[in-house]
Amino acid sequence: MSMEESEEKDKGFKVQDRRRFSAEGEARSNQPEESAAAPPEPPQAPPKPAEAAARAAEHAPNVEINFSMFLVSLSTQALAALGEMTDPATGKNERDLDAARQLIDILGVLRDKTRGNLDQDEKNLIEAILFDLRMKYVELAKHPPG
Repeated sequence: MSMEESEEKDKGFKVQDRRRFSAEGEARSNQPEESAAAPPEPPQAPPKPAEAAARAAEHAPNVEINFSMFLVSLSTQALAALGEMTDPATGKNERDLDAARQLIDILGVLRDKTRGNLDQDEKNLIEAILFDLRMKYVELAKHPPG
């Protein structure tokens, strides 16, 4: 074999049919030994919600995250906890007033801790979000489902 032929052979690739059965459904006799094959990968556990969210964020378009978007995110979680919208994690409308109250309290803490550091739009947004969520919470807490 000449040097050109050996270089040409190294550049190409080899296609090998590893199917165990022929097109007629008969077992093939020219199967490579099982020991030569790579060991099968162990089954993977389903991703945890945090991991799934991280993977989704990797594929999400690059959107600038700012304080207003953070507030809207928290308010969306609170609305889902109030049963006002579908929870993106479960795909169901479920009411969890304790979780909603906690998220509303977090928004209140953010408002208090950022006082004097927000522009007028951010201040108006957090005030409007808190007002709406608190009104919805009070209404739902007065009249539990039943």
